[in-house]
Amino acid sequence: MIPKGLLIAVLLGLISGPIAGAILFLQDDNQQLVFVEGPSVSIVTEKIDFELKEEIVIKIINSGTVPLTFNDTSYGLRITGLDGVLYYTPMAAQVISELEPKDEITFVWDQQKLDGSYSLEGRYKITTEGFDPENNKVKKSIVINVLK
Repeated sequence: MIPKGLLIAVLLGLISGPIAGAILFLQDDNQQLVFVEGPSVSIVTEKIDFELKEEIVIKIINSGTVPLTFNDTSYGLRITGLDGVLYYTPMAAQVISELEPKDEITFVWDQQKLDGSYSLEGRYKITTEGFDPENNKVKKSIVINVLK
């Protein structure tokens, strides 16, 4: 004879499992690109999980309706650990760069750090920071995973 508590737990799991799975499947909380009215910037990568030493293509997109300016040709791109330690920023000329609405700029990070060594597995934060026409800061960041 099967205990009544076990039977209830199994039935509850059979019913709630597919419902929870459908809800999680339909949720799109990793959406990287959303166009909005006003100033906005987005960072888009082709995926969130990368293998060690795999090239990471990073697109910075003006996802707003006003032009954005950046202090240099790196478009404010910084890759840090979650603790804030800087691992990479592209070499850049110190000239003002502008990104018009819906324009994008692409960078490729080969996972080499500033000191020339390669990154280790872990979580990394990709950030960009620019300014709208009123000189207000416009910032965006995403987190990626580097796996073995």
